[in-house]
Amino acid sequence: MVDFTSLVNVIVPLVAGVLLGFAFRNRKRVDLGKVVFGAIVVLIFSMGFGIGANGELLAAMPRVGFSATVIVWLVLFFSVVFVLIARRIVRMK
Repeated sequence: MVDFTSLVNVIVPLVAGVLLGFAFRNRKRVDLGKVVFGAIVVLIFSMGFGIGANGELLAAMPRVGFSATVIVWLVLFFSVVFVLIARRIVRMK
């Protein structure tokens, strides 16, 4: 079952952002690339901090890391394969 408070924590900022974007749509556009990049860096740092602070997770990291590495390589391989197939199909039409 979905926790209502976690759903609200995602939906409310999303709706607020849409409303603010709609309200300021005619103003000069601001390049938010640096702001988004900074937010991503902060999120990655906080994830790393949380992982480093959790001893159980650090102990399981070699096992989890190997599985994650295999999954990443498989996803990368099949993404390239399917893109090549899609390009050939599109060129035929």
